[in-house]
Amino acid sequence: MPQSRKPLFDTVRAVLKRGFRQSEVVAIDGALDVVIDPPETAVTDCVKGSGVPKIKRRRTSSNDAPRSIGPEGIALIKQFEGCARLKRDGLVSAYPDPGTGGAPWTIGWGATRGGLHGFVGADTVWTQAQCDERLEDDLKRYAADVSRAIGAAPTTQTQFDAMVSFHYNTGAIARATLTKKHIAGDFSGAAAEFVRWNKAGGRVLKGLVRRRSAEMALYRR
Repeated sequence: MPQSRKPLFDTVRAVLKRGFRQSEVVAIDGALDVVIDPPETAVTDCVKGSGVPKIKRRRTSSNDAPRSIGPEGIALIKQFEGCARLKRDGLVSAYPDPGTGGAPWTIGWGATRGGLHGFVGADTVWTQAQCDERLEDDLKRYAADVSRAIGAAPTTQTQFDAMVSFHYNTGAIARATLTKKHIAGDFSGAAAEFVRWNKAGGRVLKGLVRRRSAEMALYRR
């Protein structure tokens, strides 16, 4: 078993006053894998006269949250962003925001800022390689934003992917109630927050309703 889990097994063994069967070790180990070890290092001492290990905790710099978006998150973003406006010459042109009919203009996989390739406007065109390169760069940046926002809060890969997709579209991970509830461990409450972000230009958009529903489903998994 991982060394950090030994104090837990020692404590339960002392309480039960017997050793573990192998099947019990496997079952408990599996359960711990699901919940994820807390971002702390455990050390033990003995309660005087009892022989029962006493677990102490000290903080470490580890982070239980994933650091990069996974394949499911990338697929979800690509599904809803779409590399639209492909021209006959193979270049990709910008398109207007569906909520305003104008700015902010979007190009490729949902890019609204020029970054390495200049300002995005009505006449902006990129190659497919530029679109893919920009997506890769943006995913790293948005994943880093999410990591900073949630800190060491225990987070599954699918939760992280859903939040990166949310942030990629809204830019709101640092201020959203969704994030506060996730950090507090209120995962049901956090999941319910996705559907609130369904408006652009003051109007509810069907595309955003579908996206938030997909992100919520991914988060809940």
